[in-house]
Amino acid sequence: MAILAGLASVLGRFAGRLLNTTLGWATILLFGKVPQRKQTLLLLIVLGSLGWVALVVGVLVPDIGALLIAAVPLPDFIDEDWIRLAMLAGALLLPLAIGSAAVFVADAERRPRGAGLVKAVARGYPFTLVLALTIAILAGVATFRKLRAMSKRWEDTHVPVIVKPGAYEAVLADLVKVLDEAGLEPSVRASPRIVSAPPKLLDAVAGRGLGALVPDQLKLITADGLEVLVYPSDLAISGTKQKVAAARAAIVSELVDSPAYLTTTAEAQKVEDTVAELSQTEGWGAGGEGLVQVDRRLASLVVPFDEWETLYRKRLQVERDALRGNGHAPASEERHSRGPSPAEVGLAALGLGLVALDVALVLAQRRAGGAGRRRR
Repeated sequence: MAILAGLASVLGRFAGRLLNTTLGWATILLFGKVPQRKQTLLLLIVLGSLGWVALVVGVLVPDIGALLIAAVPLPDFIDEDWIRLAMLAGALLLPLAIGSAAVFVADAERRPRGAGLVKAVARGYPFTLVLALTIAILAGVATFRKLRAMSKRWEDTHVPVIVKPGAYEAVLADLVKVLDEAGLEPSVRASPRIVSAPPKLLDAVAGRGLGALVPDQLKLITADGLEVLVYPSDLAISGTKQKVAAARAAIVSELVDSPAYLTTTAEAQKVEDTVAELSQTEGWGAGGEGLVQVDRRLASLVVPFDEWETLYRKRLQVERDALRGNGHAPASEERHSRGPSPAEVGLAALGLGLVALDVALVLAQRRAGGAGRRRR
């Protein structure tokens, strides 16, 4: 019995980890990889919706309710009737909490006010049900996609690209252009319905409670050995190791002027806006005051280091593009494009002269040696 109990404990932990991993895949497949500041609240919303389904089933089916109660260790002084009453209260009130949380996931400027806020919270009931069903379906879809990727030896990565309101199509066109210039030959098509339909259903049921996290449309960029799902807050890239590396490098290095943020914090996005404004300004130059101000802000900016690196890279990229536009090519390009300098011509002539002198001396020595042999 002790062996069976230990085996059951190990299997239980494995099943729990598998469930958490699968739910994580499903959440990413539904929303993409959302900004860090929203991940915890979004995870609570997802887990809350699944917990609500368990509560409803436990209330409606007494046998399942008894099984759920038995699975939770309780002190002897707590009566089971109180637990059943708590389950009923949870089934009634949890959707309101989820509706409120969904409102706070949205950006502050997109949150409803007044009567709209009450309506958004009340929509937590249908939203909780639809979200739970959606996550259950997408868990299977995400598992299938992972198995398919493993069979093809593909790998996955994510690039945070926060599309500005109303700019989805523009960013999509920029992505296609960037990938095409990288030689990947991309094409755009609608994402599979099993992936694109759940966000639309959530949007129809819950309104805009989740703000920009629920995509109005979800497009798929495909190429040979590459797939890119374009979310409003994320690029989910899947493909061979070489194609994923090439796509990521092209996006990170060339997607500079597109109407999207490559950072997630508000402070970093303000700097991105400043850099974007400078890129459209004529004559600000490599040593312009605007660039100096950006450097000062970067020196004191308190953001995650990866976001600081992103900002600094964008600052250098904009400077690079400005120098090219002003006729200043990078040093490597200048060396190839300009003709040889007088000093370089002189050095080359001196080298050729020394080679010619060396050849003449060798020939003279050979002639002298041949004449000596003939005299003997």
